[in-house]
Amino acid sequence: MMGVDEEKSEGEGKVWSLCRMPKLWQMSSGNGNGSSSSSSSSMGNNNVYQQTPSSERSTVTSSNAFFSMAKSLLPARRRLRLDPSNKLYFPYEPGKQVRSAIDIKNTSKSHVAFKFQTTAPKSCYMRPPEGILGPGESIIATVFKFVEPPENNEKPMEKKSRVKFKIMSLKVKGETDYVPELFEEQKDEVTVEQILLVVFLDPERSCPALEKLKRQLAEAEAALESRKKPQEETGPRIVGEGLVIDEWKERRERYLAKQQVEGVAPT
Repeated sequence: MMGVDEEKSEGEGKVWSLCRMPKLWQMSSGNGNGSSSSSSSSMGNNNVYQQTPSSERSTVTSSNAFFSMAKSLLPARRRLRLDPSNKLYFPYEPGKQVRSAIDIKNTSKSHVAFKFQTTAPKSCYMRPPEGILGPGESIIATVFKFVEPPENNEKPMEKKSRVKFKIMSLKVKGETDYVPELFEEQKDEVTVEQILLVVFLDPERSCPALEKLKRQLAEAEAALESRKKPQEETGPRIVGEGLVIDEWKERRERYLAKQQVEGVAPT
């Protein structure tokens, strides 16, 4: 009886240890006979080795799909800092064209192209509508909008605009000229920086947002005027066609004057 109990306990121990084994090995264990166990084990191993490539491929495919989905859910890395960050403030003057302003700064270490888009291109436009900023460079863009009069006895400041603006960015290599085809040719690399909503301000009522808007518009106008001024002339001055005033002429005049003072006849 003791021998039977011992064999029974050993059998139970084997069953328990088999249950604790990994699932792969449970499938290849067989009935418990030595020969059948080894043969079924080898067959199981062969099946496993034959199935490994396809399972690995499916695992890799699933992993790639998972990482692609996770990447799409992550927020895009911003290249530009916007001020205001998500709104465009306009003074509410029905029947007039009003202006807003936004400071755009490149916070990346590369050159970045930016581009404006709007849902109302017939009544809105931007200056400049696009451009390229170097690392750390900034610009104040001016946005123009025609304000339509309210309808149905709507109170002026309760009027809400459905117009939206979008600013997109694209990393470019080094200093290059902006061309409209940039965003089409590399549309997979384009980042939507922000969707800007329109907010109206009472021009007769002072508030921090209105005062800030006035400062930004003044800075934008000053920058525009400075760009309009001709640059300082560092090269030869051209006076009429084919006539160039060079340094040699000034040196020649100084030389003649010196000869007259010394009493030497010029040659």
